[in-house]
Amino acid sequence: MARNATNKNLRKAKNAKNDEFYTILSDIERELKHYKSHFINKVVYCNCDDPRVSNFFHYFSFNFEKLGLKKLITTCYKNQDMDLFSRHDTEKAIYLEYEGDKNENKVPDPEEIGIKELKGDGDFRSQETIELLKQADIVVTNPPFSLFREYVAQLIKYDKKFLIIGTWNVISYKEIFKLLKEDKVWIGINSNRNFSGFIIPKHYSLHGSEARIDENGNRIVSTNNTCWFTNLDNTKRHEELILYKTYNEAEYPKYDFYDAINVNRTQDIPIDYDGKMGVPITFLNKYNPDQFEIVDGIGRYSMLTGPTEKTKGTYLTKVNGKPKYARIVIKNKNPQTREK
Repeated sequence: MARNATNKNLRKAKNAKNDEFYTILSDIERELKHYKSHFINKVVYCNCDDPRVSNFFHYFSFNFEKLGLKKLITTCYKNQDMDLFSRHDTEKAIYLEYEGDKNENKVPDPEEIGIKELKGDGDFRSQETIELLKQADIVVTNPPFSLFREYVAQLIKYDKKFLIIGTWNVISYKEIFKLLKEDKVWIGINSNRNFSGFIIPKHYSLHGSEARIDENGNRIVSTNNTCWFTNLDNTKRHEELILYKTYNEAEYPKYDFYDAINVNRTQDIPIDYDGKMGVPITFLNKYNPDQFEIVDGIGRYSMLTGPTEKTKGTYLTKVNGKPKYARIVIKNKNPQTREK
């Protein structure tokens, strides 16, 4: 229940446009270690990060040489601190540029970090931050939950590689699901309980038995509704899912209003079925594009088309009159031949 309470907090934050959920360093390290080859001689842009509290800036600046980066750019929204290492309040938005360790002490010193003022407020949608985006090869950050659709649309528009954090809820957004289906975006390595939680500001409520204050005084909430979204390839997404069950009508009934069979658990996907199958959304953690095709997503209606007059009030995941949780509709690209 504790994490369910935190998930409600995330939804409330989205609705209220309260987007200050800062990523814990260990969660960044746990995910980024799977993509090291992608960063060699690349410009990384963190465009939703106050470097005073951003562990993304910390990770990339302290691992700059190890990753072989070309440049790190971080933009900071207005009313944050002008100086990374001291507190001088400013109304100006800033951006930082770091091009590596110059004095060979393996620490990103203040004199090695270029601190520059922006004319505007540092919003990722402003033209001057878009110009910085154009310089980047890879974008890595935790974007505002309330603006996730718009944020991803911008990355796709400018054809950027990215590794960003979102919630499982966004999978049902028509715009996001279309990208998942077209294999332009996929789920990263870690999700749900593999996240330690988020650091929150003092004015956010601290609820749930798993909410805590760490040894540095950071206020942390946990969630089981978080995952990485990326278009950087990794070895996990090419691991073949081992299937062992075979199809029978009794165990795999069809939906009342959708032409597909229902599969309650990913591990129960039949090895010999060549038609459409509705599987739990967590299947995306196991999705191998070489093995399966994503056809659709269904709940009250199709995640691809949204509600229509035909589907209105039907609830597409109903089986014998009882609705199931949302499903990803897939097909096996290489089903085993069924014995007759």
